[in-house]
Amino acid sequence: MNDIEVLYEDNHLIAINKRSGDIVQGDKTGDMSLCDKVKLYLKDAYQKSGNVFCGVIHRIDRPVSGVVLFTKTSKALSRMNVLMQNRELLKLYWGIVKNKPDEAQATLIHYLKKNEKNNKVIISSNPKKGFLQAELAYTHLASSEKYHLLEIELKTGRHHQIRAQLAAINSPLKGDLKYGFPRSNPDASISLHARKLCFLHPVSNQFITILAPVPNESLWLFFEQSLHTNE
Repeated sequence: MNDIEVLYEDNHLIAINKRSGDIVQGDKTGDMSLCDKVKLYLKDAYQKSGNVFCGVIHRIDRPVSGVVLFTKTSKALSRMNVLMQNRELLKLYWGIVKNKPDEAQATLIHYLKKNEKNNKVIISSNPKKGFLQAELAYTHLASSEKYHLLEIELKTGRHHQIRAQLAAINSPLKGDLKYGFPRSNPDASISLHARKLCFLHPVSNQFITILAPVPNESLWLFFEQSLHTNE
């Protein structure tokens, strides 16, 4: 049986809680993608013969966990793409950092350019030719003895955006060796979790909120519990 965790499903959409290590869409590694797993799930759950449609709306990096939304119809895919282009899909992430940012709440604007050779982005504080503007807003939510939990709202969707922008303010994500954290996480993840998606349903026009439970790991569970306790 397929081992995906379905967070939301209707006739048009399906949302999965991606585990770190899963890849959203197939690449040169040849590893089975989350999209392929969704197709197998749909084929099995609805006894479908032939090809199954699964539209990829957005992606999150392989070492990142959390909610990923797919479409089950081409109509829903085209409408969700319009929502994405108009920035009408609210994406909230949780990230764990060692160095607490100077400000508890701030909006960050940088300019990023992808380096294809090392799959890393170059970051600039000022506009430059060939660089794309990247914007996010973060809020400090909680602290443990050694780490801090940030909630991040993505305003733009650039390659490695959250990872690079937090590193630029000296708050690299826990486990993110590529952007300056000194040690990797035991499971090779980075401590970034796509926590919530909010949007108007492309067909029913109902407001949809999808929440992804955090990974089953002690630090994530500590932060989730501490926030519940403070509510």
